[in-house]
Amino acid sequence: MRDFTEDLTEITRRIDGARAYLRIDDMQLRLAALEEEASLPGLWDDPAAARRVTMELARVKDDIDLVQGLEGRASDIETLVELALEEDEDSVEGEITAEVARLSADLDTLELRALFSGEHDERDAICEVHSGAGGTDAQDWAEMVLRMITRWAQRRGFEIELDELSPGQEAGITSATFTVKGRYAYGMISGEKGVHRLIRISPFDANARRQTAFASLDAVPALDVAEVPEIEEKDLRIDTYRSSGAGGQHVNVTDSAVRITHLPTGTVVSCQNQRSQLQNRAKAMEILGARLAARQREERRKEMEALSGEKRDVAFGSQIRTYTLAPYQLVKDERTRYETGNVQAVLDGDIDAFIESWLQWRRQHASA
Repeated sequence: MRDFTEDLTEITRRIDGARAYLRIDDMQLRLAALEEEASLPGLWDDPAAARRVTMELARVKDDIDLVQGLEGRASDIETLVELALEEDEDSVEGEITAEVARLSADLDTLELRALFSGEHDERDAICEVHSGAGGTDAQDWAEMVLRMITRWAQRRGFEIELDELSPGQEAGITSATFTVKGRYAYGMISGEKGVHRLIRISPFDANARRQTAFASLDAVPALDVAEVPEIEEKDLRIDTYRSSGAGGQHVNVTDSAVRITHLPTGTVVSCQNQRSQLQNRAKAMEILGARLAARQREERRKEMEALSGEKRDVAFGSQIRTYTLAPYQLVKDERTRYETGNVQAVLDGDIDAFIESWLQWRRQHASA
């Protein structure tokens, strides 16, 4: 049986690193305080405060359990190696190799957490996709970007809530608003904010000419109810209209969709996929609050890229990433220079490598 000493030493080093960047020792002290606070009889007298306590308690406990679970798995592997050596049993080498590989892969995923440095990285993400220059191809491309992000989120175990979708005139979509729910959703999806460029043979061109199309993705962090900025009713224009989705049992045939315009800033949000006008309005107000909060932070910090990303025209020279399907196959990030020739996998949601390279790039530029 081969020697696993080096593998186990490296795994131990990485788990010790996880204990450090997740601050597990501090979290264990915090856990005791939160459990005591959560057990107070008057906790739910203030529902907003109670939700904050219970949510933090769940996050802290998850982190502690995660690291302790990794430590337990590493200990089990060490025990298995020791027994195999004692009994001169080579038949378990394959099992040990597989367990080491699985544990290493889980550590790879966990180590992304060390790269989250933004104030709001742990939050849900409220996202928008818009078609840009390129006509029908751009609208088709916007739908492809929505599908790419949706598939990535599903692979990650995030919940997707589609709030509004506006179909294109011939194909695709002109816009969509959706929420990605899950811990670190905003931190991960931040790297996708910006303009995405597609180069391909147009399926909408009778002469099969190559076409360049653009779509943009924006995201802001979702807020707790207590954090939503005060919005005066007189500053709002609220319009109702009939949902324009693809149909199905949940699309209401009445004028239940809601569009809210914040008059002082010109911010417009829409929601159509809830079951009633009242629910659509509540969701639209939630999205509006998150966007106005992001706007306030931008103004206060004087940094256009801090939360909402740099605002550029959705056209030539502004893209963060280029997806080339013809005359060759390549996806290339214009910021990090990371690239891959497996375009179809990327379009199917395999964008973790792009996200990780962007997180690394962000850290390097933050410390420069």
